[in-house]
Parts: sequence; C-alpha cells; structure tokens
Amino acid sequence: MKDHQITQAYALAKERYAALGIDTDKAIETLENTPISLHCWQTDDVMGFESDAGLSGGIQTTGNYPGRARTIDEVRQDIEFVASLLAGKQRVNLHEIYGDFGGRFVDRDQVDVKHFQSWIEWAKQVGMCLDFNSTSFGHPKSSDLTLANPDPAIRAFWIEHTKHCRRIADAMGRAQSDPCMMNIWVHDGLKDLTVERRRYRELLAESLDEILAEELPGMKNCVEAKLFGIGLESYTVGSHDFYAGYCATRKVIYTLDTGHYEPTENVADMVSSLLLYVPELMLHVSRPVRWDSDHVTLMNDQTLDLFKEIVRAEALNRAHIGLDYFDASINRIGAYLIGTRATQKCLLQALLEPLATLRKYEDNGQGFERLALMEEMKSLPFGAVYDYFNWKNGVPVGEEFIGRVQEYEKDVTSNR
Repeated sequence: MKDHQITQAYALAKERYAALGIDTDKAIETLENTPISLHCWQTDDVMGFESDAGLSGGIQTTGNYPGRARTIDEVRQDIEFVASLLAGKQRVNLHEIYGDFGGRFVDRDQVDVKHFQSWIEWAKQVGMCLDFNSTSFGHPKSSDLTLANPDPAIRAFWIEHTKHCRRIADAMGRAQSDPCMMNIWVHDGLKDLTVERRRYRELLAESLDEILAEELPGMKNCVEAKLFGIGLESYTVGSHDFYAGYCATRKVIYTLDTGHYEPTENVADMVSSLLLYVPELMLHVSRPVRWDSDHVTLMNDQTLDLFKEIVRAEALNRAHIGLDYFDASINRIGAYLIGTRATQKCLLQALLEPLATLRKYEDNGQGFERLALMEEMKSLPFGAVYDYFNWKNGVPVGEEFIGRVQEYEKDVTSNR
C-alpha cells in the first residue's frame, strides 16, 4: 500500500470519526503507549530449557509445524523479529522454565535471580520490560496437586519455588524501573470426584498467604483461575470463585485468562464486578474453540467485548495486557503477529467508541438510539486508522507482514 493511500484514507476516517466527537489521534496515542506482553512460550511450544520433557499438568500443545525455537538465543531472536514488525510497546512474559541454566539441571526450589540475569540484560538492550510466571507443571513433583497438596513436603517444595519466583520478578522490576507482573497459576485439581473440596482450598489459601507475605516492591502479584485441566476435569482447586474471594480479601491482582471459563460465559462481564473489589486485572488473551484450546487470538466478538468493557469501565490504567496461547500447528512467528495485531485492533476499536454520546442516550432512556449507534460503529473506517497507526510507526501495513514472516521462515526457522 502506497504512503499517500494510507494518509488519504486516514484523513477521511479521521473526519468521519470527528463528526461523532472521536479524536483518532488521541486513540492512536493511547494504543501506542499501552504495552502488550508477548508470551515467550509461543516460540517453542512451552518446552523451556529445564529438560526435554513434554508438557504435563492439565495443559497440552498440539501441532508439529517446523521451526520451533530450541535455545534461549533462538527464542530471543524470534521475539526480536516479531517486535520489529509491531507498532506500539511490547513486554516479554517468561515462565520459570525459561531460565538460563547453563546446561545444568536446577531444581525449581533452587532457581535464583542469577538464572535470569542474562534475560534482564537482554531486555534492557532491546528496550522491553519483563513479566514472569512460576511453573508448577511438567515436574516429577507436580502430580495433581502442588500448592494444595496435603503432603507437607510436596507443598513446601512448591511454596519455596514460588517464593523464589517472586524474588526473581522483584529483581526484574527493579532493574527495569517498572513493576514486573508476576503471575501464579497452578493446575491443582482432580480427574474424578472428591469429598475434600474445602480441604484443598484451605491448603491453597494457606500456601498463597505464606508466599505473598514477603514485601517485594519491584513486582506485582497476580493469581489465575481456571475451569479445569486435561486429566483434571472434575475439580479445580483454584476456581473462579476461589480466586475472586482470595483477590478481594488479600487485594491481589486477578488474572483473567479468556480461555479459562465456560465457553458460553462472557468474560467481559467479569471486568466491572472484579474491579469493584480487586486492585487491578491481568489479562491473558487467547481464543478458546473448545474450552481452553489456546488458539491464536483473533478480532472476534469475545475479544472485542473484553476491550470495550475495559475502556467503558475507564479501567485501562488498571488492566495489564498479555497474550497466552501456544499454537504449534501453524508458523509460530505468524501466530505471534496475528494474535498481537488482533489484540491491538480490539483495543483500538474500543478507543474509537463515542462513549459520551452512548452514555447520554443510556441516561436518557434512549435505547433505540444507543443500539443504533453501536451498530453503525461497526462499519466505520476503523481499518484506515489501524493502517495509519502501523504506517506512522514504520512497520508493515495490512497484509505486508505475511511476506516478511515467509522470508524469516525461509532464512531462519526452516534451517532449525
């Protein structure tokens, strides 16, 4: 697409939106300054560098598309390439199993800041901040229960692991002068029926209380709920109800993973309720096809609803955005870009709503006018605004990124 086509289309779109009281330049500026955290595990199918073992603990990656990153250098190379094709700000989200272990086995209760020092230095070089996650799955002591395990020794192991992860996150946040979002998700649950629902939840709450007791100002605590895991279908200890209560009483950030709820649930509807009682939200954006299938995020109704609600609730300053899918059935770099661009598009559409007018209609009981305007907004020239956002920031516009990904595959990933 030629430069003059992009700028002319944007000028017309800007005029059309301005007629409805919408400042497209301001929307673009907000989008440019709203970071999206890229999940490192899309590069290598959640393998990490601890061992060559596959996933376990209620999650699974499907597909065997060639070109998976196999080393830290390859993961970083892929992330840098992806970031070079994206406008706006990006962060990088790491799991503990992606430590720089120097080819040696380091058990998870022994992991330390030194194993992520090279990540901290790399992040400074590329100008991106880091986020972090403890890793409870894929370990001989994972079993069905970790922080909720009635065995004191097993539970103590995972408590120690998570404490160490918080200290790593704190070091990251202090080094980058920006809080590291430290997410805790444990797969704890059972395949079949249990008579000990309360017991396991009491243990999980006790474990989390012990873990979070240490004051670490360089990081922010997030905990993540889930409906169920593969092989853990009947009972999940850390359910939505559990974490809604836990976050409200402990003032901890609630992580909303868009794939972790009933397929018919509207995750957007949880935003306003949670924000009345919890300090902030961490968003893990993915696309469930059949529950938590972790398909690549698209600009679909569910994701649009989520970001519209964030903006309507005036909560963009209380919501942190990250991606969380792992699709190994297509080009992994392309999956990164599709998902990030889709997330940006959804946020931009939310920022381009004529909220003042819609609120006035609602306050006046003008239901017809409100619904009519919301419907008409769907056909406004939003695409021209998004094209200009990318052009302004010197990255590919429209489908141009497809060819760049194909070149990278030919020159880099196909040789792995």
